[in-house]
Amino acid sequence: MEFAELIKTPRVDGVILHRPFMPKVEGTLCLTGHHLILSSRQDNTEELWLLHANIDSTEKRFVGSLGTIIVKCKDLRVIQLDIPGMEECLNIASSIEALSTLDSVSLMYPFFYRPLFEVIEDGWQLFLPEEVFKDLESMTDEWRLSEVNKDFSVCPSYPSLLTVPKDIDDETLCKAASFRHGGRFPVLSYYHKKNGMVMMRAGQPLTGTNGRRCKEDEKLINATLCAGKRGYIIDTRTIAVAQQAKARGGGFEQEANYPQWRRIHKAIERSSVLQESLIKLVEACNDQSHSMDRWLSKLEASNWQSHVKEILTTACLAAQCIDREGASVLVHGTEGTDSTLQVTSLAQIILDPECRTIRGFETLIEREWLQAGHPFQQRCAQSAYSNGKLRSEAPVFLLFLDCVWQILRQFPCSFQFNEKFLIILFEHAYASQFGTFLGNRVAERVKLQLSQKTVSLWSWVNRPQELERFHNPLYEPNNLVIWPSVAPQSLLLWEGVFLRWNRSTKCLDEAYQEMVHIIEYNKELQNKVNSLRRQLAELETEDSPLQTP
Repeated sequence: MEFAELIKTPRVDGVILHRPFMPKVEGTLCLTGHHLILSSRQDNTEELWLLHANIDSTEKRFVGSLGTIIVKCKDLRVIQLDIPGMEECLNIASSIEALSTLDSVSLMYPFFYRPLFEVIEDGWQLFLPEEVFKDLESMTDEWRLSEVNKDFSVCPSYPSLLTVPKDIDDETLCKAASFRHGGRFPVLSYYHKKNGMVMMRAGQPLTGTNGRRCKEDEKLINATLCAGKRGYIIDTRTIAVAQQAKARGGGFEQEANYPQWRRIHKAIERSSVLQESLIKLVEACNDQSHSMDRWLSKLEASNWQSHVKEILTTACLAAQCIDREGASVLVHGTEGTDSTLQVTSLAQIILDPECRTIRGFETLIEREWLQAGHPFQQRCAQSAYSNGKLRSEAPVFLLFLDCVWQILRQFPCSFQFNEKFLIILFEHAYASQFGTFLGNRVAERVKLQLSQKTVSLWSWVNRPQELERFHNPLYEPNNLVIWPSVAPQSLLLWEGVFLRWNRSTKCLDEAYQEMVHIIEYNKELQNKVNSLRRQLAELETEDSPLQTP
């Protein structure tokens, strides 16, 4: 298919662009295969380059021959285009709709994008399982890298290399995989070097109504326990939902078959519920007309903050079992690709200071989200404005980033990265020129040859000038476990995402720059103090022989 077939009117003059908190701009609107571009001949006017992939929905309005297109974006931005001529407006709207809903992944912009920057570090080669395993090897010799899934046949949503207990052979893994949803047998998620406890993740066991068991699965997860120790199975579903899953062939671990493990049920909602929650939250944030009571009522009705609280509570529970109770943990929900990954990755941010650095957080996202099989392509196909029927869309990754922001806000000196870094990840998960978030699993990315045909997001992020933008000026390395408060009073609405297009951030930006200036000035003064102390010490050393009788 040629993009030109979808572009009925490639260019229109005299288009007026309206954007939040920016002066209106009159210029020429151009449509390309991947971008909506508005450029103006006015001096000091910023051009608009909007990826079609970032467009969630459009609305058309007409007053006489003047047409207006309201463009609602996946990053929650809303812009307005006033287009002279009804036919031109209809053609532009039709083209935008067609170009923003392309089904073929290989037609998406990352396959056509050529970077203007020099790629210093290839992001595709940064977080390979073999390299990550070397860090584990330096701490323990009780684990091995298995190639049982090298052709993705045992578990289509797992990577080709998996970290498993050293004493468990591949045949046992295959049998355990047949007992778990989607073949997602228990694999290592995190090793706590303080006490040697581990966190595993998996899909639900396929016990069914007959209470089916699997000796190989029992052997696999028991291999992670130290002698005389018990473990915890954290099921992210309520007991009622887990019971219902039995009728569909799923279920949960029977205590009689896993006597060394205690099962705890939590209540993280299903993906469809989360999507509805996001839609209600964004609708509340965009409604400027209501009173305080109505705003608070709408905010509560969205249940977004309740989801944040439940996920953080479950992550804190997992971290507490590992660090304070000295017990290993297995986390799963139904499929093991959504709430499971939220919990395991947040628990690591709480426990491991390395995950609170920029490079460590990138590693975490690669290992616990991209390689672990979170279906980004499905979950991020639509955002809060789409008019289409919901299929598999859900803001699972956005909720995770919101939880990270909550912890960052409570521990502002313990993170090397700032809020901008989290927002960038949110934006690129939904629409990007980079190939990092394309596809739903490693097997798909290998088939699409993303590492050869597209540029990695990390190749851009890890350039020195970009890292400077994402660096937290308050950062002071903190090697302790950090315990966030999950009290309702401690959890705030993430204004940086949900309100950034609804009110000006000028004052906040100025305050941030002033804070950076004060910190830099403080460092200069500290350096001067240290220099003067050294000079004083040298003078005292020179004077001491003269004072000797």
